[in-house]
Amino acid sequence: MDLQKFYSNGKLLLTGEYLVLDGAKAIALPTQCGQSITIEKQKEPIIHWKSFDVDNSVWLDVKFPIDRLRGSLVNEGDDTKKRLLELLVAAMHYNPKFLADKTTGYKVTTYLDFNMAWGLGTSSTLVNNIAQWANINPYRLLRKTFGGSGYDIACASANQPIIYQLEDPLHPTIIKTDFNPSFRDQLFFVYLNQKQNSREAITEYQNRKSEVRSAIKSIDAICNDIIDCNRLSDFEELIKKHESIISEMVGLEPVKKTLFNDYEGEIKSLGAWGGDFILATSHGNPTDYFSSKGYQTIIPFSKLILNEKSPA
Repeated sequence: MDLQKFYSNGKLLLTGEYLVLDGAKAIALPTQCGQSITIEKQKEPIIHWKSFDVDNSVWLDVKFPIDRLRGSLVNEGDDTKKRLLELLVAAMHYNPKFLADKTTGYKVTTYLDFNMAWGLGTSSTLVNNIAQWANINPYRLLRKTFGGSGYDIACASANQPIIYQLEDPLHPTIIKTDFNPSFRDQLFFVYLNQKQNSREAITEYQNRKSEVRSAIKSIDAICNDIIDCNRLSDFEELIKKHESIISEMVGLEPVKKTLFNDYEGEIKSLGAWGGDFILATSHGNPTDYFSSKGYQTIIPFSKLILNEKSPA
């Protein structure tokens, strides 16, 4: 086949941040937006890789000869190119037939349909797409390159929310869940437009390893209760309790306390604290509140989260 196409979904982590690495249950949410990849064979034995952001701007445009992939080429270029080459070489390691024909080249084009700055999975969707192209286990590829819990890889191929548990790094437990609550119209995702170094939080978490088992037990219970939750007030209590537990583990104040102390609803960090998106509950439309604070991107739950059982 001269033309191949693959697609992977973006991701958000609703519960279990940090603790998911130590085996906690986590509710992970695939997004309706993601990244596609198109691979077209060509006679010239080079790979021409071009990546587009959602606004059609090019964020990566590189060419390299296939016969040099395993050689010194991996150490050339900027960090983005090096990461890409690292992924391709790792894929070749796990499937020796992948890119084995040194007389054939490829024109590879990727398209993001979310803003690259949003942090919805530019890397994880790329890993999963390359794994599909190379016909290899995406968790192996992730582990050899970027690392992490792998919940984002699970979201890449999920068509509805999942409960994710890292019992076996190469074969995690993934259970589909019907998390599409009756109060979904009162859930909103807010983009914070800020990146924070999470190193201190990770260090604090690692210093509290003796408390991990107890914390996982509590977070697992919250995860189960959130899945079964039918009332917004109960959901708000659960995410408030979740924020308190993680706050203790990472030595940081919850985002509601630091940025939105006067907000009437509840707010939960998504993924590593200080990350890109938060979840906010609201009985009305919270756009005016967050806009007044300088946050212009507010997305309703039903407009962002992929769910095959979503009502029309």
